[in-house]
Amino acid sequence: MSRVRVRAFVGVAVSAATLALASAAGPSAQSGPVSGDVAIFYYPWYSTPLRDGRWAHWYVERDGQPLLSTPYYPSRGLYSSSNAKVVAAQMREIRAAGVGTVVVSWWGEGSPEADRLPLVAEAARRFGLEVAIHLEPYGGRTPASTAADIAELSAGGVTDFYVYDADRDPAAAWAEALAGVEGVRIFGHTTLVGRAKAAGFDGLYTYDVVTWNGALFQRLCTQAHKAGLLCAPSVGPGYDARLATRHDVVRPRLRGATYDRMWKTALRARADLVTITSYNEWQEGTQIEPAQNQVERPSYEGAWERRGLGAQRAYLEATARWTEQLRVAQRR
Repeated sequence: MSRVRVRAFVGVAVSAATLALASAAGPSAQSGPVSGDVAIFYYPWYSTPLRDGRWAHWYVERDGQPLLSTPYYPSRGLYSSSNAKVVAAQMREIRAAGVGTVVVSWWGEGSPEADRLPLVAEAARRFGLEVAIHLEPYGGRTPASTAADIAELSAGGVTDFYVYDADRDPAAAWAEALAGVEGVRIFGHTTLVGRAKAAGFDGLYTYDVVTWNGALFQRLCTQAHKAGLLCAPSVGPGYDARLATRHDVVRPRLRGATYDRMWKTALRARADLVTITSYNEWQEGTQIEPAQNQVERPSYEGAWERRGLGAQRAYLEATARWTEQLRVAQRR
């Protein structure tokens, strides 16, 4: 993506995509309340041969053969993130779940994720959602390049940025790079409060729902608040990346109990924001996007005692209940 396109991404989208989004949105696209203090991580990186000329993030190679690397199977099938109708439907689901901000994965200028940012931003804002950026560890990323990315992207209207794997660079380097960045909030992916403060971040988030399962949230948020930082712990339904990575660590969903427990601990910790991992990271099995029954693959059957079509949307509906509970708690 050129720097001109970065600056203009909020207001620019291909006309055909815009028409598709308008058609999908309909007159009630912005109905229902959302919480500005809930953000969800979103991945625009899926590709299919029919639309994009190749597969991306659905398959991995095992012994010279393609292997579908998602433990679950999307209700809408193996989709392309460049499909405007798919993106619009996803934003509608996020809005209906009461989530106020979509945190879009971004892998540097020229990446597929950067090229698709205008489409996602247009769809999100048609549904009354805010857009934040998840600054991923793209090749050659440094604190200085990240600061430049933030400056460029903030010119397009983005005010919240999440820096993944922030601990890999020295806090002093972050502090120096971010010293001149103003008018935005920058969250570092770390559980080290002192380091986040020294780095010049405005807050921190955990992302990982395996290691940081909620037991840490109370202490983390207490320390963050004492340091004058925002606390945005991450909740998620579970984790299973064995097909994609061969890592054996699994956090079972327990028919929705894992998700409920993480939300409870985040609310008890008086989190400033709750971040959700994730809407659609299918290869790691953290998604809450609807999943269908598939032979030899797990499904959402039995989650909150839901079955059939109701089970497919069970995690979205649970998210709506939790975002409403957060809004009620904030009004007290």
